[in-house]
Amino acid sequence: MTEKNENLTKSKSQVKREMRALRDLGRELVDLPAGELAKFEFSETLVDAIVLAQNSKREALRRQLQHIGKLLRDEDEAAIRQTMIQIYQPQRDEVKAFHEIEHWRDRLIEGDDEVINRLISRFPDTDRQQLRQLVRNARKERKMEKPPRYARLLFQYLKNLQEA
Repeated sequence: MTEKNENLTKSKSQVKREMRALRDLGRELVDLPAGELAKFEFSETLVDAIVLAQNSKREALRRQLQHIGKLLRDEDEAAIRQTMIQIYQPQRDEVKAFHEIEHWRDRLIEGDDEVINRLISRFPDTDRQQLRQLVRNARKERKMEKPPRYARLLFQYLKNLQEA
């Protein structure tokens, strides 16, 4: 089927959704730093449009994003999205690790002693005595409604364990 016939079978709403998705992708590209943009294989016209959009404000930016969306029709959208995933993946992994540490800390402070055993089995280099002391002090300060100094120290200790 030719591209023209394919466009005829799409509803007007579907075409608008696709253009909005391309415009949103263009917005993400405009927000990237120049070093990250170099990872993409764009046409020179598209690169110039992105650079121009990075220096634009308000209405000019809106119009430029529309233009970028039109230029993206001729680019390989799947390859662009794959490169975007590769750019953002290290950050996502870091956030995931951060949330995992928070989860460990919160469960330890809540009083689940079985978590200590699981933590020690997962991280064999754990100093049991130091871990128990940090947990005990964090529980005590939570009970007395003090600032979370030991909770922070516990978090830092767990972070160091995970990095080791």
